[in-house]
Amino acid sequence: MNKIHQSAIVDPRAELDSSVEVGPYSIIGPNVRIGAGTVVGPHVVIEGHTTIGENNRFFQFCSIGAAPQDKKWKGEPTRLEIGNDNTVREFVTFNLGTAQDEGVTRLGNDNWISAYVHLAHDCQVGSHTIFSNNAQLAGHVHVGDHAILSGYAGVHQFCKIGAHAFIGMYTSLTQDVPPFVLVSGNPAGARGVNIEGLKRRGFTRAQIDGVRAAYKHIYRSNLTLEEAKAALAQEEANMPEAAGEIRAMRDFLGAATRGIVR
Repeated sequence: MNKIHQSAIVDPRAELDSSVEVGPYSIIGPNVRIGAGTVVGPHVVIEGHTTIGENNRFFQFCSIGAAPQDKKWKGEPTRLEIGNDNTVREFVTFNLGTAQDEGVTRLGNDNWISAYVHLAHDCQVGSHTIFSNNAQLAGHVHVGDHAILSGYAGVHQFCKIGAHAFIGMYTSLTQDVPPFVLVSGNPAGARGVNIEGLKRRGFTRAQIDGVRAAYKHIYRSNLTLEEAKAALAQEEANMPEAAGEIRAMRDFLGAATRGIVR
């Protein structure tokens, strides 16, 4: 425990691996668990029933595990769970979950969370995402792996953002975004497939062609969502090398609860 600064306040009931570093004037509450290699910078507050994995870094002035900003919360022992290898920059706020949902807010692994980002109660964020400065999630938002939210993007409660989607700067998002789709604007509109992101992540030409074909059925063919799902099912058979990506888009349409950005 010699890596804890003498000015930090760590509740004796907190469970910190011996390798955890805690900077000056930070506060760690009694129900917090932090895994090996994690670094907590100065002036960070970590409270609530919060579990943090290994090799995370929290920069100064973060508020992690505070009570939900929800009048329905009555002090229930809800949770915040953070995985491994995340970078969390200055003035970030992550809130606990609520009893009205799963009771837990989650952040996966290897996420880059820039300054002033807010994850509200019950958000479920996957792995390998990037949140640029001031991206904001309201309650109950789900974000898939490898999604990117640009600066000042705002997401309405209960929205879903699919894997590999890209949300442009200053976007006001009030509906769901299927996987691989690039959206921007206020109100948000679909602008195409996140092709550059897919290339950077090693998607093959056949996979990208499959995603583009699926996008055409959803956004360029004047089909209803039910008709688009049927067309995507046919494309899975026609384009076996991209069947997994097309199926992901079709499954997302079936799970969308707020309608999709179109």
